[in-house]
Amino acid sequence: MQYLHTMVRVSDLDASLHFYCDLLGLKEVRRKENEKGRFTLVFLAAPEDEARSTELQAPELELTWNWDPEAYTGGRNFGHLAYRVDDIYALCEKLQAGGVTINRPPRDGHMAFVRSPDGISVELLQKGDALPPKEPWVSMDNTGTW
Repeated sequence: MQYLHTMVRVSDLDASLHFYCDLLGLKEVRRKENEKGRFTLVFLAAPEDEARSTELQAPELELTWNWDPEAYTGGRNFGHLAYRVDDIYALCEKLQAGGVTINRPPRDGHMAFVRSPDGISVELLQKGDALPPKEPWVSMDNTGTW
């Protein structure tokens, strides 16, 4: 068995690509437009997974954008996506500067949670050992649900 991808439906493809690519750092590896089905599939890979994605089409995140507007009410039963990151503080600063709320700040230098424009919970985990505690993260409270 091999893990291939996780699919999430998105209501605004441009906002989602800005979040996942420009802010979070994923790379678009391929895109499929389906005129008959009226949807677009965009496959993303983490930078360290890009070569495997090219070779195996895995592991990836699949964004599904239905052209006809549809309201999505995500549930916590989905859980979350998780990514290992090189510097959790730097990424959280970048996300925050891009207007993303840090729902669970990286107070411990190890873990943080944010949400995509469609409310998908994304867990960020520090690569290797936790970074030393650092402000402003140590003093920040949780915001919303994560």
